[in-house]
Amino acid sequence: MTLEEVINEVLQNIRPTEEERAFVHSLMDELKEVARGTAEGLGLDVNPYFVGSTAKDTYLAGDHDFDLFLAFPIDTPIEELREKGLELGTAIAEKLDSYEIAYAEHPYVRARYKGVKVDLVPCYDVKDWKDVRTAVDRSILHTKWVNENLKGRNDEVRLLKRFLKGINAYGSEIYVRGFSGYLAEILVIKYGSFLEVLKNADFMLRQKVIDPGNWLRKEYETAMKTVKREAEEDRPLVVIDPVDPRRNVAANLSWEKFGRFYFKARGFIEGPSAEFFFPSERGIGNYLEELRRKGTHLLTLTFDKPNLIDDILLPQLERSARGFERALSREDFTVLGWDVGHSGGKAFIMLELDRLERERVRIKPGPEFFTERGWDFYRKNERVWLVGKRLYAEKKTDEHIVDILGKLLEKNQVAMGKGIREKVKRAEILLDYVPKELEKEAYLFLSREKWGLRE
Repeated sequence: MTLEEVINEVLQNIRPTEEERAFVHSLMDELKEVARGTAEGLGLDVNPYFVGSTAKDTYLAGDHDFDLFLAFPIDTPIEELREKGLELGTAIAEKLDSYEIAYAEHPYVRARYKGVKVDLVPCYDVKDWKDVRTAVDRSILHTKWVNENLKGRNDEVRLLKRFLKGINAYGSEIYVRGFSGYLAEILVIKYGSFLEVLKNADFMLRQKVIDPGNWLRKEYETAMKTVKREAEEDRPLVVIDPVDPRRNVAANLSWEKFGRFYFKARGFIEGPSAEFFFPSERGIGNYLEELRRKGTHLLTLTFDKPNLIDDILLPQLERSARGFERALSREDFTVLGWDVGHSGGKAFIMLELDRLERERVRIKPGPEFFTERGWDFYRKNERVWLVGKRLYAEKKTDEHIVDILGKLLEKNQVAMGKGIREKVKRAEILLDYVPKELEKEAYLFLSREKWGLRE
């Protein structure tokens, strides 16, 4: 199939139908009226705004959650915004089907209505980047900017979003570190179309800085601070937010996820296929066969999943996995890779190791023999010898990884996420075996298919 044929086929699957559009518009009108009426009833001066993909008409067919922002006047004290915002969100949600309180920078309400999710988020009614006081305030400005600049290229954004989802590079959450929907919209506006974004993958990496709002002319000092800060952090891209020169829209984008996009973009252009957008479910191999093939070992720690949202839990699991990697390398084990996550109510840390046991003794280098420290070393060790001026000794060690791991944890010699440290210390340790619910994850990890670039 040609590029055009593949794109047309994909569009048939991702473009909302007229019936779906009518449903979305009707629901937005209804929710806005409920919000206005509830705010008036509580005596609150609040403007409701829809933000996100439904408000920009860049949502994919069948994927139309709603973000309804409840904008308070700029002079509202922050504590009042939090208190009254939660009160208003809850009052609105009580008129819908169901809801729960969630927490980010400040509390907000997650509701469901007529089969869709509705987030009710308090914010400030900002008109300019200098008014921004909380992390969510910019969303109103983002929606306005995209609607003013997209100019009918909504389907191009849909194609880019679906492509990024298909190659597993979509989502700016801290545990995904991919392209956000807003970043996808900016790139389409900047380069003109889905295909032009793909064709510019190499160019944007070399150019490094994308400034769709022309902030480097209008607010040079502020914008340059952003560029320098993000360049020092070694981000793959610096996309200065067109509504706020202080922010890099691509701040959460990792090198790994940009790298996936980089290779897959050229792959699609050279060999167009709907598989890039809708990859087939691949058969899962056997993780035990992977271990035999590689001659390596799998160490898995499992424990009850803490009551933490993924934005908090997964970074803590990652920090702990890196802590184990460093601690075990100090003990002469090679960690070939690690993976973290949760499944079936259990959190897990997987480590691929070169071996499960080490030598019974380690060679311990000492000081030069004619120093005071040399005498101390000589007295404390049994088998001692000289190589030139330096003393050496044999040190008996724990051989097995389980014993070593136990001592490392007992002595707090593993850096771990604060919120999960105690649970990790009591974790079940599994060697070359995982429970049934983790077999797929173990295979994807050991085979590297979870992150693989070539199928």
